[in-house]
Parts: sequence; C-alpha cells; structure tokens
Amino acid sequence: MKKILMIENDQSFERLIKYKLIQAGYYVINITDGQEGLKAINEEKPALVLLNILLPSMSGWEILEKMKANPKTNTIPVLILTNLESKEDLERGLKMGADDYIVKAHFTPAEVLKKVEKYLNHHFGSNTNALQDSNSD
Repeated sequence: MKKILMIENDQSFERLIKYKLIQAGYYVINITDGQEGLKAINEEKPALVLLNILLPSMSGWEILEKMKANPKTNTIPVLILTNLESKEDLERGLKMGADDYIVKAHFTPAEVLKKVEKYLNHHFGSNTNALQDSNSD
C-alpha cells in the first residue's frame, strides 16, 4: 500500500481527496501545518506528497524548497494543490521541482486521483494501488 502525505489545511477539501485516495487503496496521512508537514516528509518517506501552498507556520514554497534540497527527499513526487491560479505561481512551482500544479477549483477528486496515479506510475512503474474505475466520484 503506497503512502501519500497530504499537507493541506482546508478540511473539507482534504476529506474529499483523502476519501477518494483511500477508496483507491492508498494509505493517506494528512498534516495541516507546514513545519509538521516537512517533518512528516522526512520521517514517513511517502511515495508522493500533495502540497498546499498557503499553510500555517511554513509555506508550501518553503517545504518544496527544503524537500528538493534534501537528497533523502528530493526524488519524492510533489503535486501542488492550491487555489493560487496565477501563471507566475504555476511556473514557480514547476521550476522549484513540483511534478504538477493543480488548481483545486478546476479539478474533481477523481481527476486528482488520476494525476496521483500518473505520477506514481511514472515514479514506481505501473504497479500502483489504483481502482480500475477511478472516474466515479
């Protein structure tokens, strides 16, 4: 069972995504604070990180920067999940090493699951814990 770390402080959004990921067979840990999230990345060594940008105590930008500078965590795929929609933010996230940039308002939980599976497949090969029908919400 692949472990996904979600660093997200929007509880309603977190519940929707977490439910979808658990349905698909993933083990999901949610952290709502930036510093605690960075600590969890280092301790848990997740298969993938879903990272919000606007977090208490440490921004997602800082987490991403520290993660990518650490040889023990720099290969973990990171999908930014945010409400920041500017082209500059998107470019910044990708330039800093995020694998994808997802604007929350533009994606359903099923679409987020597809992106998670895409990056896990790319990182680990095709042996993921995906449901055959990930389109149902």
